[in-house]
Amino acid sequence: MTTLASDLTSQTLAKYIDHTILAPQATPEEVEKICKEALEFGFCSVCVNPVNIPQVAKLLAGSDVVTCSVIGFPLGAIPTALKCAEARWVVAEGAGEVDMVIPVGQLKAGDVDYVKNDIAEVKKACGEAKLKVIIETCLLSDEEKKLACQLSKQAGADFVKTSTGFMSGGATAEDVALMRAEVGEEMGVKASGGVRTHADALKMIEAGASRLGASASVAIVTG
Repeated sequence: MTTLASDLTSQTLAKYIDHTILAPQATPEEVEKICKEALEFGFCSVCVNPVNIPQVAKLLAGSDVVTCSVIGFPLGAIPTALKCAEARWVVAEGAGEVDMVIPVGQLKAGDVDYVKNDIAEVKKACGEAKLKVIIETCLLSDEEKKLACQLSKQAGADFVKTSTGFMSGGATAEDVALMRAEVGEEMGVKASGGVRTHADALKMIEAGASRLGASASVAIVTG
């Protein structure tokens, strides 16, 4: 699944990108601007907080740009039942992809059954929507990263994702390569958090990322 930078045009690079606006102070006007950019440049999706999903789904209706929502964001520290309710709501409102945060504390405590069930139940709640699992790599050891990937794969998730972008660190090429090696070729790997330039994006893709989360998406494809 590793892609060579020399094979990518601006148009094909755009298809890797979830154009993202997750700041709590993001206004409807700013969300609309992101949607217009996604339609103009052909990004894969627009990724927003749940409150913005109805607006985004309406603005993107009829296009091939996917509506994507985060849930349990940014901490992942809410009960599984609430994550499931959140997932069902955003999907009903038009989300075609859902990015959930794992319960990091339970993972670090070794409660693998809780973490696996958390992911599996959210996957079930997503129905036909794709599920990406944010493991928050900056908080984990390499062994914990591998375990989080294994549990995500076992639970039926579609992607593993590096980061929320709200913690002390974001995506690194090393973490992307580790995650790709752990999940194999059949799952997606999303690099998110700190992917700001064209060079950053190419580095992540060459390390094995099949999706990128970025707010600097226009600069990435035009830079």
